[in-house]
Amino acid sequence: MRRFALGFAGLALGFAGLSAPAQAASFSFASIDGGQIDLDAWRGAPVLVVNTASMCGFTRQYDDLQALQDRYGARGLKVLAVPSDDFKQELSDASAVKEFCETNFNLTLPMTDITHVRGAQAHPFYKWMAAEHGFTPGWNFNKVLIGPQGEVLGTWGSTVKPTSGAITKAIEPHLN
Repeated sequence: MRRFALGFAGLALGFAGLSAPAQAASFSFASIDGGQIDLDAWRGAPVLVVNTASMCGFTRQYDDLQALQDRYGARGLKVLAVPSDDFKQELSDASAVKEFCETNFNLTLPMTDITHVRGAQAHPFYKWMAAEHGFTPGWNFNKVLIGPQGEVLGTWGSTVKPTSGAITKAIEPHLN
């Protein structure tokens, strides 16, 4: 049944005029700083993609995201924060999000502009995750680990801390 559902979702994505890339490296995001964040530029390194929100009960996970980047960044890990207001818990504009994160968490991670992560307006990365991997964020601070070749290595919900053993054990074999 799951195979049928995923196949149907992929078919629907195809009918929507989107071709599903074979790997996550095919996607780019608008950067909160302007320009683009191209996942292909990070090929060869693991990337943890996390949909975030400034006014969520899980917002303190920003500290853990920064701790992961600080701990593993020199060995190749990239942590990408994807602010989203899909759950009505993000600030009104990208500059407010950036200031909030810098002021409250000393965040130096790459961040996207405010991005839809579910539904008809979802970013193509998240549409691909839903169609090809059956994963749609159920809330803020859902995590997707992308492997060095652009493959999906794992997904975790909001309650799994970024520094949990489940996530760090999945990251560590792919570090330099």
